[in-house]
Amino acid sequence: MNRLLRLILRRLIISIPVLLIVVIGVFLLLNSAGGDAVDAYLAAMGGGDAELAARLREQYGLDGSTFGRLMFTLGQLAQGNLGQSIALNRPIADVIAERLPNTLWLMGSATAMSFVLGSALGIVAGRRPGSASDRLLSGGSLLLYSVPSFWLGLVLSVAFAVQLRWFPVSGIETVASGKTGLARAADIAWHLVLPVTALGVIYLALFLRIMRSGMVEAWGQDYTLAARARGLSGWRITLNHAARNALLPLITMLGLQAASMLGGSVVIESVFAIPGFGRLAQEAVAVRDAPLLMGVILVSALMVILANLLVDLAYGLIDPRIGSNADGRPEGGGRRAA
Repeated sequence: MNRLLRLILRRLIISIPVLLIVVIGVFLLLNSAGGDAVDAYLAAMGGGDAELAARLREQYGLDGSTFGRLMFTLGQLAQGNLGQSIALNRPIADVIAERLPNTLWLMGSATAMSFVLGSALGIVAGRRPGSASDRLLSGGSLLLYSVPSFWLGLVLSVAFAVQLRWFPVSGIETVASGKTGLARAADIAWHLVLPVTALGVIYLALFLRIMRSGMVEAWGQDYTLAARARGLSGWRITLNHAARNALLPLITMLGLQAASMLGGSVVIESVFAIPGFGRLAQEAVAVRDAPLLMGVILVSALMVILANLLVDLAYGLIDPRIGSNADGRPEGGGRRAA
């Protein structure tokens, strides 16, 4: 337990400069872009004079120097204040709190589906390398991995929502349905079937191939050969020895794919008109709302850091060599997770 607590503490300390770099980098990029939210607002209103533009920039703190605005932004973030959205005229924290749960449902469901099915199918494919099932699953995963997620989403929407009408075309839930409790949860799950499938299938194929490669490598290791010499059954060797060690690189990839899955949710939310975190970022870019976009990117960075922290914890639980002492000696005896 002390080993895992030290691991968490190290990761949290490392995340502080990472977040600082993200904030400064995003601020400078947004500052170097032409125009701001005031320009977008005046263009949407049909124009305005220079006096109105100056007054609006002064109201939202856009008239100061670059360094002054950066220090003001860092000070607000240090106090836990994400600021005010210029386009929506609402606190950014409230807007994010409304949109973020929808994206978390989408990403969480897609991650769970792709990880569980991908690892299970990878075990089946890697249990007997070169067999018919291995070739079928490997070929199918390569085909799925080459399909763009937005194209797959459009195909699924046209086929199963428009033509067959088995699933809703868009949205996260039925508008003004009045459902609560389990009825509402079932309605949300029904709306998420197609988006989750479109987002998760690509990563399912990736996890399948990684798990299959890990299984093939594990069959040649000493611990599997020793298990065979002891006369253990094939499935017991597969699950307790080969699959457990092959799972380690899969968990690592799960953390690395957190950022790309968050980016992929932007496309899927646009295809299925889900009012989520990704679409909020798209809307912030469209209206040049720099404070809102800053808040979205900062929360996204926190989500990626949290996902990688959970992966590190899972890795440490599976492999006791993680979190060794300062002199390099692994804690807990350093036995291999076999």
